[in-house]
Amino acid sequence: MGQRVSDREPTAPWVRRAGSEADTQALAAEFAVALPTGLPRALRVYLTGDLGAGKTTFVRGFLRQLGVVGPVRSPTYSLLEQYEPHGIRVLHVDLYRLAVPEDVAALGFGDFDLPGSVWLIEWPERGAGALPPPDLTLRLTAGPLEHWLEASPGSPAGERWLQRLSQPDAA
Repeated sequence: MGQRVSDREPTAPWVRRAGSEADTQALAAEFAVALPTGLPRALRVYLTGDLGAGKTTFVRGFLRQLGVVGPVRSPTYSLLEQYEPHGIRVLHVDLYRLAVPEDVAALGFGDFDLPGSVWLIEWPERGAGALPPPDLTLRLTAGPLEHWLEASPGSPAGERWLQRLSQPDAA
């Protein structure tokens, strides 16, 4: 867990192996610790991957690191869950059931685009063209014995976030 991939060429700037659900949550905790601050709007994270790849598991580990102790489930039916641990507003969004991308407007993301906010969006491809661009895209893939997490920046804030992950003392 948490080691650089050595047996294959990375396809993203930041690639890690997760051998278990606990490993995925531990990687998510690293992202929470390295969370950049001072952005004048919400940080936007796209979580992509097939069903069972670990997207909600990642969100759970992220929120646990920030202090959320209650249940963390995918908001498949409600589409959006909001958490506010220690003054950080985290939106967990699941767009899997979205009928058309235009339905994103009904979620009112503009009301949540505030400093000190983080959007963790599962299935962002369902809202293609209606969502603002991501600061980070996290691609989770599941293999027979392990999962992989690849992170790619989509903005200078995302680049800073990945730099903080690579240099833990900077976080």
